[in-house]
Amino acid sequence: MFEVETKHIERIAQIKSGVGGDRIPEHVAIIMDGNGRWAHARGLERRDGHEAGVEAVKRVVRVASELGVKYLTLYTFSRENWNRPKAEVEALMSLLSRSTLQETDELVRNNVRLVVTGRFEDIPFIRRKVLQEAIRRTSGNDGLTLNLALSYGGRVEILDAVKAFCRDVVSGKVEADALDEEQFAGYLYTAGMPDPDLLIRTSGELRLSNFLLWQTSYTELYMTDILWPDFGEDEFLDGVEDYLGRERRFGKIRS
Repeated sequence: MFEVETKHIERIAQIKSGVGGDRIPEHVAIIMDGNGRWAHARGLERRDGHEAGVEAVKRVVRVASELGVKYLTLYTFSRENWNRPKAEVEALMSLLSRSTLQETDELVRNNVRLVVTGRFEDIPFIRRKVLQEAIRRTSGNDGLTLNLALSYGGRVEILDAVKAFCRDVVSGKVEADALDEEQFAGYLYTAGMPDPDLLIRTSGELRLSNFLLWQTSYTELYMTDILWPDFGEDEFLDGVEDYLGRERRFGKIRS
């Protein structure tokens, strides 16, 4: 999984030498879109597109780790995806657990920590157990954190955070008037993670699709027409280089 081709290592070295390691995005989030369209264009089943999408995940994890990205969040399965045909949902859950089983040893060997954000309890028990074991086995790793957004919705995340905060107010743990943005972020699924510096969306769609609504308030957006199964190391680095060419002002005037 983590054998990076020489040409990509050389390109990464050029990027780092040009900007310095401290400007590499610490957190990259990706909306992985286009598996179905990729399969349809080839006369294949949708599940074939999802299988090809897993290979794209491997490529991106590989290059992100080599580049020095600290957090990689992948929009893996939204709450809205539960509304897809039952057979497709089951195929996705099966693919998720199968690919996790196959790759956990590689994650351990390459110092990648696996975490999950979202309503994890929605995932079927047998599938959840596979993920929990992978999370346990990689918990001591301190390299790239691979965050899978599962049964995730940005609005529900904010609602869940509000409910958790209200429970703490009622129990006397916190004062309502003391709430600020930093404290509220601690109630989100992504508590402890920095907000994404860069969000990539594939397949040409120009929307957030209910993904990381709170966290992306100042995130740089990079949209590409490439369908997710065709997305690879060079495409990821294209996005990073585009990001590095921007000036992030966070509401301030140009320096």
